[in-house]
Amino acid sequence: MRSNSPNQDQQSFLYQGLKELLNPKDPLYHLSEKIPWEAIEKSFSKYYVDFGRPAKPIRLMVSLLLLKQMYNLGDETVLEQLVHNPYWQYFSGEKDFQWKMPLEPSDFVHFRKRIGEEGVKKILEISIKLHGNEAMETEVVIDTAVQEKNITFPTDAKLHKKIIEQCRKIAGEEGIVQRQSYKRTVKKLIMMQRFRNHPKNKKKANAASRKLKTIAGRLVRELERKLTEEQKQKYEGKLEIFNRILRQKKNDKEKVYSIHEPEVYCISKGKEHKKYEFGKGINRNNKTKRNNSRRL
Repeated sequence: MRSNSPNQDQQSFLYQGLKELLNPKDPLYHLSEKIPWEAIEKSFSKYYVDFGRPAKPIRLMVSLLLLKQMYNLGDETVLEQLVHNPYWQYFSGEKDFQWKMPLEPSDFVHFRKRIGEEGVKKILEISIKLHGNEAMETEVVIDTAVQEKNITFPTDAKLHKKIIEQCRKIAGEEGIVQRQSYKRTVKKLIMMQRFRNHPKNKKKANAASRKLKTIAGRLVRELERKLTEEQKQKYEGKLEIFNRILRQKKNDKEKVYSIHEPEVYCISKGKEHKKYEFGKGINRNNKTKRNNSRRL
């Protein structure tokens, strides 16, 4: 059953409530006056029945969910802050300062189940209107969990080495005699990539990486010359990926990070232990107006 919030407009000559004691110029105080709480309670009243034990006031639950989103807090943390902050209590509809938690953290779970997805969307719409035009942006920003593909951390040297190996494999399958296989040379160049970030090894490693790219390009061009038209159609997809890798530069967009998974994107997640993850990305051309889509 739905319960009513305290009437904050009732004043007494003997006692002053939160409305009289707090600073009306405070941003949260001002925000609480702007939100149409009566309309919100009327909108959410359909999720309650007319009998049984009274539930927690709708304004209290909605305001706490908004505070959770505004300050990025958890269920338990927002209640701890509520007890110590009179402005939060006034925003939540309290008339007098309360010393105890008005509800348990599990009540948030019950309230979310009660209002369902439709109710959460309504609260999200309220948060959009609170931010005004600042909430409207040109691109979709989604908090995602990347499903990583089965690839190792890509480097140019590793990609060029794989191109060389696959060119050898294609030549062997089609009976093409290569001018040179570069097996020993490639092995030495890969060994020179070890500890490439060390100041003493960097120059040597960069030179080896350029040499690997040169060899890879040489073998791809040799295949394109010696393959018949029918064979070229058979390996058209692979040859296109090889050439894309050889042409791409450091700051190019839509780079190829894996030969067997060319659709993989590099996604920066901002994690200290793992700055980049490589998986299937979202559609980068999907632009629309959005709001803060974190979980309430």
